[in-house]
Order: sequence, then C-alpha cells, then structure tokens
Amino acid sequence: MGDRDRERHATEAMRDRLPEEEEEEPSASQALAVATLLPLGGGLLAFAGLTLLGSVIGLALLTPLLLLFSPVLVPATLLLALTVAGFLTSGALGLTGLSSIGYLLKQARGVAQKAPEQMENAKRRVREAAQAARRLTEETSTA
Repeated sequence: MGDRDRERHATEAMRDRLPEEEEEEPSASQALAVATLLPLGGGLLAFAGLTLLGSVIGLALLTPLLLLFSPVLVPATLLLALTVAGFLTSGALGLTGLSSIGYLLKQARGVAQKAPEQMENAKRRVREAAQAARRLTEETSTA
C-alpha cells in the first residue's frame, strides 16, 4: 500500500509541474490569412477540376475529328496543343490550391508556438509605456 501512495503522490507532483495548456486566440494576421487563403485555395481547386473536366471532354469530342481528318496535321497539332495546355493548366491550378491550403494549415499550427513570444513582447511594450508615462508625469509635476 505504501508503494501505491508514493506512486500516486509522484504522479500528482509531476502533474503540478506540467503547465496547463491554454487555448489561445489566433492573431488578426492569422485570421486574415485564413479568410483569404481558404476561399482562394478552394476556388483554385475548383478551377483545376473544371479545367481538367473541360480538357477530357474536349479530347473526347475532338478525337473523332482527328481520326476523320488525319491527313491534315494542323488539327492534330491544335488538338494536341490544346489538350496539353488544358492538362498543364489543371495541374498548375491544383498545385497552387493545394499549396495554399498547406500554407494555411502550417499557419494554423504555428499559432500555439508564436503566441507566448507575442505575449511577452506585448507585456514588455506595456511596461515600457508605463515607465515612460511615469517619467513624464514626474517631470511634469516637478516642473
């Protein structure tokens, strides 16, 4: 029984030493990043999907023309160029959308790490402003 009590006291002592996690609010710049990047990333992903769909539909519709007019190389070159451009545009928009969402997630994860430093800076600035106001008051009252 004595061992159990010692273990329980040791556990409680360790729990007392651990800092309590506090929920911290995001800063204005992080909220602005979320408000900007979430619709931007979603919109770019939607455009990527629409471009890919358009490229596939265009390829399906123009392939019979390629077969009918195979002696003519200009339509074949045009079809190939448009298809490649569509796929590349789709990939670029998709990659941009995913990277925007990835940046947003990275910023959201960094909130907890940056908040203590920002709080210390804010406390220091308030302390300096209070000292400056105190000095100004003392100078004014002695003059």
